[in-house]
Amino acid sequence: MSRHQGWTLKETLIVTVLGAVFAVLYLAWVQVWLIAQAVFGSLTMDVVMGFWFLASIVAAAIIRKPGVAFAAEVLASGVEILLGSPGGLILLLSGAIQGAGAEAVFAATRWRNYSLPVLMAAGVGAAIFSFAYTWIRFNYGALEPGVLIAMFALRCASGALLGGWLGHVIVEALYRTGALSGLAIDHDKRIVAA
Repeated sequence: MSRHQGWTLKETLIVTVLGAVFAVLYLAWVQVWLIAQAVFGSLTMDVVMGFWFLASIVAAAIIRKPGVAFAAEVLASGVEILLGSPGGLILLLSGAIQGAGAEAVFAATRWRNYSLPVLMAAGVGAAIFSFAYTWIRFNYGALEPGVLIAMFALRCASGALLGGWLGHVIVEALYRTGALSGLAIDHDKRIVAA
C-alpha cells in the first residue's frame, strides 16, 4: 500500500492525541502571550504566533501523509474550544487557515520532504496564511506600512522558529524515545541510516 493512501488507526490516534496535547499547550500559551503583550506591546502576538502552528508541523513530520497538518491544527483548535478558550468558535477557522498554510508547503514537496528547512518553511507558510486572514479580520490595511512590515516579518520569523525549528526539536526528541517506531518518520530515518 502506498504511504499516501488512507490513514491507519494508529496514525489517526496519534494525530488526535497530538491535537489534544497541543490544544492544552495552546491554551496555556495564550497566558504567555497576554503577559508578554502587557510588557512589550501589541507586536508581541506576531512574535509568539509560531507556537500556535506546532500541531500541524509536528503531526505532519511524524505521519507524513496528505492532510495531516491541516487535520492536526483543526483538531487542536476544536479541543481548545472544548477546553473553554475565550476565542470561541472562530478558532476553528483560525486553525483551518494555519493548518492549510503548513499543508501547502508539504504539498509543494509532494509530502516527501520533512527536513528542518521544510518544517521551517511550513511554519512560514502557516504564518503567511494566518497573516492574510488576520489582515482581513482585523483590518490591517488601516495600519502604517512600517508596522505592517514589522508584523509580517516577526510572524514569519516566529513561524520558522517557534513553529518549524521547535517542531523539529520536539519530533526528534519524541523519535529518540522510540514512541514513533513503525511510523513513516521511523521508516524514512531507517532508510537514511542504511
